[in-house]
Amino acid sequence: MKYCLSIILSLFTVVSFAQYSNFNTQRNWSLNKKEIRFGAGATQFLGDLGGRDKVGTDYRPWDIDWPSTGYGAELGYRYRFHPYWATTTSFHYAIFKGSDALTQDPWRNARNLSFKTIGFELSQRVDYIFFANEKVGKRYNIPGLKGLRDHNDQVYAFVGVGVLAYIPKAQYMGAWYKLRPLSTEGQGLPGGATPYGLCTISVPFGIGARMGISRMWRIGIEASYVKTFSDYIDDVHGTYYDANLIAQAKGPIAAGLSNPKLVDSKVASAFDTGLQRGDIQNDAYFYLNIVVSRNVTYKNYSRRIKHMKFKKGRYKF
Repeated sequence: MKYCLSIILSLFTVVSFAQYSNFNTQRNWSLNKKEIRFGAGATQFLGDLGGRDKVGTDYRPWDIDWPSTGYGAELGYRYRFHPYWATTTSFHYAIFKGSDALTQDPWRNARNLSFKTIGFELSQRVDYIFFANEKVGKRYNIPGLKGLRDHNDQVYAFVGVGVLAYIPKAQYMGAWYKLRPLSTEGQGLPGGATPYGLCTISVPFGIGARMGISRMWRIGIEASYVKTFSDYIDDVHGTYYDANLIAQAKGPIAAGLSNPKLVDSKVASAFDTGLQRGDIQNDAYFYLNIVVSRNVTYKNYSRRIKHMKFKKGRYKF
């Protein structure tokens, strides 16, 4: 009888332990509410310049120009307010690039435009955690003691809204120049386009997955597609303005960057004044980031776990 009671008590304890080891229970997931995020990775721009060796397509991932891959970094804060929901505030620094010289499409290659844009993005998003395997393993590091391993694995989708500030530049004779002041499409000049702003609303959405590497640290990967409401992140939007008038108003560098077409090309006449310089579709871009997160819910998470107390076979927090 004594052995039976011991076995029943042990099973009760194990069941209680297993129930409260899962972060998706009411009490345990709250141990992982607040996190600081650090990310870094690659960027790809979907706009008017560069692209594959065929006619461009709007917002299509197969128009990616791999040699123009940029890079970026992220600092963020994630707050989990529900077992399946969290909200993330992120600040991104990114470099976007594109060059017609890298495509073999004859029209875009002869146009010969290029750019590099520095972007700063602040965004707020909502994460939906649709898969989670979150458990706390053994509390004490007793030699020879076997127990459950720690798990903090998640797969999630997200959508949000942000603000992107950007500074488009291009290279001319070995030096880099900010493009907006040069009015490359006649912005602000007689009969030219309206000057554009240097910030836009952005809408990021994507998917991510991560795993725990300790009770405090997690590492994962996120893929984001970001739609913007600007077509000037690469400084290309409308039609060609008279390069001679740009030279008179802004100087020869502005004129050279407004229309650097390859004059010996068979299609050079396609880039004369008044003809199409870019399309009217708004720009978009991708992020692919490795993200490291640290739990900052409690100052000493491990000590809090170890000081859980039994009360009638259940852990008390």
